[in-house]
Amino acid sequence: MRRHDETLTFFMAHRPNLVSYASGIIGSRAQAEDVVQEAWLRFDDASRLRLLEEPLGYLYRIVRNLALDGRRRLAREVRGRESYAMLAAEADSPDRATPEREALHKDELRIVMAAIAELPERTQIAVEMHRFGGCKLREIADHLGISVTLAHSLVADGIEHCRRRLRRP
Repeated sequence: MRRHDETLTFFMAHRPNLVSYASGIIGSRAQAEDVVQEAWLRFDDASRLRLLEEPLGYLYRIVRNLALDGRRRLAREVRGRESYAMLAAEADSPDRATPEREALHKDELRIVMAAIAELPERTQIAVEMHRFGGCKLREIADHLGISVTLAHSLVADGIEHCRRRLRRP
């Protein structure tokens, strides 16, 4: 795809599904709209520079990456706003977090994120849609163009892979 009007027509045909996909990851339709708009800008720039062999896959990867970045950014903002309230509540709690517990949880999160990155792309998408986006297996199957049984298998395999990585010393 090189011509701008062809690229725009292609993008607009897939825009509703892209917004739904991003919304499943982020959890906010309004933010998903912003992500898809940013994805369009990047996609348009890339399509002007070179011929994209799999434009739809490329476009979904852009949306996925932007949505995950947005999710992380939102999580940091929420943590920042809530940190004072959490510190006050933890100071009064007998089960308050310790530096050791926090380090353990951060290590576990790092291991899980690395484990997800090791998965094949289709399995990554299925796990992220299910665990982060709260999507049902039918939605994952429709998005990936596979059966519900295969969607279930991808999610189960991905989660089991993460569990194995967490058990590793």
